[in-house]
Amino acid sequence: MTSEPHANGSAASASGKLDAAHEPELDPSFEVLEPALLRSPLVFSSPHSGNVYPRRFLERARLDVAALRRSEDAFVDDLFGAVGALGAPLIRARFPRAYLDLNREPYELDPRMFEGRLPAFVNTRSMRVAGGLGTVPRVIGQAQEIYAAKLPVEEALGRIEKIYKPYHARLSGLLARAQQNFGLAVLVDCHSMPSGALLASAGFPNPIRLVGLDAKAKADFVVGDRHGTSCAAILVNVVEEELRRLGYSVRRNKPYAGGFITEHYGNPPAHCHAMQIEVCRSLYMDEQTVSKGERFADVAAALTKVATALAATVAALPTALRAAAE
Repeated sequence: MTSEPHANGSAASASGKLDAAHEPELDPSFEVLEPALLRSPLVFSSPHSGNVYPRRFLERARLDVAALRRSEDAFVDDLFGAVGALGAPLIRARFPRAYLDLNREPYELDPRMFEGRLPAFVNTRSMRVAGGLGTVPRVIGQAQEIYAAKLPVEEALGRIEKIYKPYHARLSGLLARAQQNFGLAVLVDCHSMPSGALLASAGFPNPIRLVGLDAKAKADFVVGDRHGTSCAAILVNVVEEELRRLGYSVRRNKPYAGGFITEHYGNPPAHCHAMQIEVCRSLYMDEQTVSKGERFADVAAALTKVATALAATVAALPTALRAAAE
């Protein structure tokens, strides 16, 4: 797998100088790991695994790096790192989701965060904005405020123009290439979830303390297809079946049906399918220290088998996939 970090990931101008709105640590802001030979319509995206924290961002934050890192989908790009051998690309952000969240609309912004007036086209009323989880997040974790003071409006708009839009432009290009070469594209959006998330969705009042006490309320993986609207069922089924064959517990769409990326790119009638895979963090990492755990290699190997099964299904049933989507 070859790394291609500069294409659309850099904010360098024609003169080679970085734009003022772009942090030098984030040049490039994302990487595309290309396979040696493109052999599959699968495209893998890891939008929340970035761990490069710009100095200027940390100076404005009221939280330290250790606290901020707990909001990462840490190491998810590594979990899916073997997909290049299947002939599929992987695009991954280098910046953290606390800095900019790619799994949001481009302009979901909380006016409480900023000095100055936001443009009229900004979505200030979504549920995600209300919860402090917009494109430029206000909080992480248990409603912990990220910033010590308000940001200039220009700061948020600069991040969107110079980082958000190039990532999505490149992701769109990878999907268009897959459709052109194979007649369809299948996006796998790769994420992780806190081990307490599923217990919270099951109605427990204090999910953090109850982790591990009720196996029925937990799942190792959640596969999301926007309740059947973003991806052909045959593709989601093979992912679930392979995970269960490997001994893992799986849920579909609860509590994660897929975010903006799955909804925006998943269009089965147009032969573009998108699903989201959430991996329980306690399976592969220490959530407090944000370090790889003893089972990391096992989980990575399992996800490689899942990707292999998915690639084989797509390769063997292209006609059926199109029929299922229409």
